[in-house]
Amino acid sequence: KDEIRSMAEKAGLPVSRKPDSEEICFVPDNDYAGFLERELGGKVPPAGNFVTRDGEILGRHKGITHYTIGQRRGLGLAMGHHVFVTEIRPDTNEVVIGEDGDVYSESLTCSSLNFMSVSEEEFGVGDTRHLFGRIRYRHPGEWCDVKRVGEDRLEVHFEAPVRAVTPGQAAVFYDGDVIACGGTID
Repeated sequence: KDEIRSMAEKAGLPVSRKPDSEEICFVPDNDYAGFLERELGGKVPPAGNFVTRDGEILGRHKGITHYTIGQRRGLGLAMGHHVFVTEIRPDTNEVVIGEDGDVYSESLTCSSLNFMSVSEEEFGVGDTRHLFGRIRYRHPGEWCDVKRVGEDRLEVHFEAPVRAVTPGQAAVFYDGDVIACGGTID
């Protein structure tokens, strides 16, 4: 992107100063909740409770589709200090609220594995590799030990805590500049 942006700037194209988009092209106005409601014919999770990790009710939310792990803005809670979404519990329709430190994790598990530069045979069950992991598009990444604990399961331990590990998102593990493997965060 940087190289293309530089070429556009040299050519005098105004697009060179345009900020990167973080939206999904088919979601108008970045309104994910509205998109889901339209696509699911209104069959989205209803309003529910904001709760602490221990289940204390803090208030009401608009529906779990409106929130993401690590979110701070738009919660509608007046707590006197910054609070964050730390967990989403679809089974109970609860959004768990906590402090910034609660959003960090040192480990994760993932499944629905894809092997790229390393084959399934080279990375057998029980094997551990030291790789560089990223858990979302703009995540800077962190070194981690990745252990294959089953045919379709990895256990990952990061050298330093990472922010907003989110179930359903991709985890991608690099060996140098190439993708070794990846999966979906459990």
